[in-house]
Amino acid sequence: MISYLLGVVFTFAPFAAVVVFQPELRNALARLGQSRLMRAFGRGDRQTVAEEIATALDRLAQSSTGAIIAVQRDIGLEEFIASGVEAKVSAALLATIFTPYSPLHDGAVLVRGDQIIGAGCVLPLTQYKVKDKSLGTRHRAALGLSEETDATILVVSEETSTISIASNGRLYRPLTADQVRDVLTGAVRRLESLSAAVTTEA
Repeated sequence: MISYLLGVVFTFAPFAAVVVFQPELRNALARLGQSRLMRAFGRGDRQTVAEEIATALDRLAQSSTGAIIAVQRDIGLEEFIASGVEAKVSAALLATIFTPYSPLHDGAVLVRGDQIIGAGCVLPLTQYKVKDKSLGTRHRAALGLSEETDATILVVSEETSTISIASNGRLYRPLTADQVRDVLTGAVRRLESLSAAVTTEA
């Protein structure tokens, strides 16, 4: 009986471990397989992409149009891609994607380098309690993705027209388009120096 029970345990234990530790394993494998993309990405190209994204966020904020954009860093975002359409990052395209009632406006845009690798993507919501009750689904999705990856997630609030950045499970707001540009180009590394963080709790 003991031999039988041990056999069952050793047979199913690896599968149970994969299920239980799936987020941790996914993050570890993603980190292992990803190169330092943003470091290899030319500074001139990074500056251009930052300008386009900052300009798009400024336009969207001025028109009170909600948006969520995730900029990939070391950990890949492929598993969140809902659309296979790729295009070069531009302010005009980003603003068009988030135009109300367009087919893709409710989802997130994923950016890798200077390419949009997905649009209309569904992101995981944070599993923790958000202290600020005014935050909607976009902000909760931004926090959720920032808890699973090292992406920089940018959000424009439809209700308040404010720009936020989610990173490492924290949300920083309100930010200006110039501050977003500085963050994306690496001119600012500590988000705490720009704005207070909205935190979550278990």
